[in-house]
Parts: sequence; structure tokens; C-alpha cells
Amino acid sequence: MLNIETKELKISDKLKRKIEIIGRFTNTTPIINNGSIKNITGTNVAYVMPHIIVIKNNKYLIFDECDDVYVNTFKSKISFKDLEDYINSH
Repeated sequence: MLNIETKELKISDKLKRKIEIIGRFTNTTPIINNGSIKNITGTNVAYVMPHIIVIKNNKYLIFDECDDVYVNTFKSKISFKDLEDYINSH
């Protein structure tokens, strides 16, 4: 059985403010779950989990300092600047 060590990543204040502003413009209250770094003990394997923002029952996967937002999975992405329009249309 693999042992996984997890370290929580704090969302940057800049990104948090952007998300809160989008929440106000879309008349929603976003739920922000911080991302994490997961290390598999005894290996050189690690992976980063993005911040997960829940708005109107949709999950948006966001990394700090990234211009793209992934919608529900990593298969569909939009530009962060288009997020407000996307939320309002879905």
C-alpha cells in the first residue's frame, strides 16, 4: 500500500480576490477548496492538485498564476477572463 504525504497549498490573495469579484458579479458565493501537493513516500513521484472553486454546482480547477480555468475536469478549459461570462451562461 502506498503512503501519500499531503501538503495543502494556500490560494494567493490575488486569485482569491478575483474569484470573490466574479462571485459578486454572478450573484453567487464561491466555495474555495485549497489545492495540495501530494508526495508518494519512498518514491520520487509528486503531483499538484489545483484549487477547486465551486460555483453554481460546477467545479472550476485553478492554479495560482495560471490564465486558464478547467471546467469540472482537465478536458475542458476556458480563459480566466471569460469565467464570469461562462458562469452567467451555465
